[in-house]
Amino acid sequence: MQLLNTLYVTTPESYLHLDNDTLRVEVERETRLRVPLHHLGGVVCMGNVMLSTPLMHRLADDGIGLVLLDGNGRFKARLEGPVSGNVLLRRAQHTQSADADFALRFARSCVAGKIRNARQVLLRGARDARNEEESARIARAAEDLAAALRSVPGTGDADILRGVEGEAARQYFAALNLLVREDARPVFQMDGRSRRPPRDRMNALLSFLYSMLMNDCRSAVEAAGLDPQVGFLHVLRPGRAALALDLMEEFRPFADRLALTLINRGQIAGDDFVERAGGAVLLEGDARKAVVVAWQERKQEELTHPLLAQAIPLGVVPLVQARLMARTVRGEMDTYLPFLVR
Repeated sequence: MQLLNTLYVTTPESYLHLDNDTLRVEVERETRLRVPLHHLGGVVCMGNVMLSTPLMHRLADDGIGLVLLDGNGRFKARLEGPVSGNVLLRRAQHTQSADADFALRFARSCVAGKIRNARQVLLRGARDARNEEESARIARAAEDLAAALRSVPGTGDADILRGVEGEAARQYFAALNLLVREDARPVFQMDGRSRRPPRDRMNALLSFLYSMLMNDCRSAVEAAGLDPQVGFLHVLRPGRAALALDLMEEFRPFADRLALTLINRGQIAGDDFVERAGGAVLLEGDARKAVVVAWQERKQEELTHPLLAQAIPLGVVPLVQARLMARTVRGEMDTYLPFLVR
């Protein structure tokens, strides 16, 4: 399974156009990058980026997804060619989404995967902590997540399940502050999760990473032939890719770990952010490029998938999981099995 690259264009006033079988990026009439189209799996444009009509036609013809995000990393639109999803699979998905029991079982798996992987982030942080008191506090938070994980199978409806997930997320993000190196905490302290807009630097960094993760998960769901709009954990809402969000849950801790790595290694600093009117905090300039590069590099790292019993790049794992979702929807698997990090 080939891991194709996603091209992220973050430089304002960039102009993308077609040059034979190559995508060319120009800034102020100067060529900055050339990428052969057969190397691309997707193109993501952030902010004020211009594209030629011939390029958009070619991307649609070649099945290369084009995603437009605003300057904050929020999804705006997606261009794709003719839908190639399996109509029988999508019909089964729509039918199963109306089955409350099936939807609850599926949603439980998504939440369990998210909590389990988040707990692993805390356990690793507790082991690496230099301060015994802080290590104990992180370990207690991990135990709280373990208790939440044990309660997931007994949740009787979707609203209760979402309540368990929300409380687990609150405990997790409270402990995440302790995983930031001590001298960086005043700058990257977060008071819970905030978005639309993010209110502090850590939330701004997480939101930026989550926007890239969301794009990868939506692409994976569509590649499996599923309808990204029809999910089981997330409520149906016009314009919301609910199934992609379902898939994204188990992978959020991977983005969290990368955020911590970038901060603790000093690759991202406080002056890489700007505060706008109204309190919004945004990642700016070259720091965006650094995060994009780090994310693409992280996707190349290999992990062992327990069902495949072989090492595959992290960037391929959402594609595998989307196919497991499809098998569950078809009834070939009793329940969806999320990817669990060791």
